[in-house]
Amino acid sequence: MKKHGFHPYHLVEQSPWPLTGAIGAMVMTTGLVKWFHQQNPTLMILGLTITTLTMIQWWRDVTREGTFQGIHTQKVTLGLRWGMILFIVSEVLFFFSFFWAFFHSSLAPTVEIGLQWPPTGITPFNPFQIPLLNTSILLASGVTVTWAHHSLMEANHTQALQGLIITVLLGIYFTALQAFEYWEAPFTIADSVYGSTFFVATGFHGLHVIIGTTFLAVCTLRHAMNHFSPNHHFGFEAAAWYWHFVDVVWLFLFISIYWWGS
Repeated sequence: MKKHGFHPYHLVEQSPWPLTGAIGAMVMTTGLVKWFHQQNPTLMILGLTITTLTMIQWWRDVTREGTFQGIHTQKVTLGLRWGMILFIVSEVLFFFSFFWAFFHSSLAPTVEIGLQWPPTGITPFNPFQIPLLNTSILLASGVTVTWAHHSLMEANHTQALQGLIITVLLGIYFTALQAFEYWEAPFTIADSVYGSTFFVATGFHGLHVIIGTTFLAVCTLRHAMNHFSPNHHFGFEAAAWYWHFVDVVWLFLFISIYWWGS
């Protein structure tokens, strides 16, 4: 079996990126602990920089393999699809733990929080203001990313690019509105179990929106450089799957935490 060319299995080149990624993760985690205890974020910033540079160069190599070297055959792409599916399943379980914590505390409020939900002294957000606007933004972005995907499959380069650009702008708009909401919040993460579950759940979702927006922005640049074809565009497809996952999680957050929980 040849090392290069069209083969049914993914024979990768020797790469330094798993090692630098592991070092970056270790430095970032150690730096996070140091930041908490000594109020010095320098080591964490170093670890974050190492991890970011590793990701950029590792994904550059994967893009090169799939776009220019022809290594991502149908068999290889199937493996990548299963990898993305399992990653999204792990993310579902990640958010499931936050919903479990929220419902555990809200369905049987303890005496420490006043035997009521929201707890005594907590003024929750009005779900029909910024949260409802953010819901409509994410639902609209789900439509635009689907429009971009179908345009790509139909070889309509211009409409696919337009759909991607609009989706990225909607993602940025969502993040800006959530930042404004946090800035104006009448409670903090330290305000009982309500503040903890609210900010951890919505904060991690906000982080996923930023990651998904970055993912789609990279896909927008790649599409502008003609990296995708109607039948070979798994990089974009993975980004679209991730974005739909982010949409669905937000719907659960809006209905349970913002609406029912208020």
